[in-house]
Amino acid sequence: MTTPVLYLFGSAAPPVFDIADVVTDAQNRGFDICLGLTPTAAHWLAPQLTELARLTGHPVRSEYKMPGTPDVWPKADVIAVAPATFNTVNAWALGLTHDFVIGVVAEGIGKQIPTVTMPCVNAAYVQHRQFERSISELREMGVRVLYGEDGFQPNQPGQGKPSEYPWHLVLDAVQEITRG
Repeated sequence: MTTPVLYLFGSAAPPVFDIADVVTDAQNRGFDICLGLTPTAAHWLAPQLTELARLTGHPVRSEYKMPGTPDVWPKADVIAVAPATFNTVNAWALGLTHDFVIGVVAEGIGKQIPTVTMPCVNAAYVQHRQFERSISELREMGVRVLYGEDGFQPNQPGQGKPSEYPWHLVLDAVQEITRG
């Protein structure tokens, strides 16, 4: 049996600083990890990118490859997008593929790659009407969204608790998806 490939995509919310621990946890659960980051998340983690590439065994990607160049990652068996910011959730649901992460996950829907996401937004952002529309759109497209009672629950602005972000829910969902 081959090792399932997990594309783990993170956007710029404070829990992304724990991504190395999440990679290790996912590897301990039997996954080959390919790590992708939004441009801002890649900027935040710039000092760690070399170590993250060593840890995963694959280049960390935050930009599209040049046309005609081979892909440096194996094909994904499952995709996880966490933390998913307000911008990431809305851009993805609207199909605005301005960056690599959004492009891959938008295309992943069409390729029917099982996908799970868990937002990381504050309670002020979720008051914007587009956010709930985007959550509904992603769910209707088959994305498993861990938000609400069984997933991430927003904090008040400025009162985030990055160390309490429930990463285990994302990895549990990924395991459940791959086990069929």
